[in-house]
Amino acid sequence: MYIVAIAWIYVTLMMSVAEASNTNGTVLGAIVTFILYGILPTALMVYLMGAPQRNKTRKAKEAAWAQGPSAGSSSVQPDASGHAAGGAESGGITPVREKE
Repeated sequence: MYIVAIAWIYVTLMMSVAEASNTNGTVLGAIVTFILYGILPTALMVYLMGAPQRNKTRKAKEAAWAQGPSAGSSSVQPDASGHAAGGAESGGITPVREKE
């Protein structure tokens, strides 16, 4: 999949160079050609072709989450260290309220 994307980017880059170096062409036209014919379609293709892999990864994470910490590494569970989240640090300044 990536070899096709790289080849298409190369083709559109060459189209842009031809547009910029032509006597009737402009650099702005070359930039628009590269973006509209190269970058946008390639990004869309890579995103759509990567959807099955993203779904597979998401389902694997959901399955690991459903099995709990005993079935795999404990890194799946958030804050699995056993410490209180956002606990007070030692050596800090104690907050004092103003007297009324």
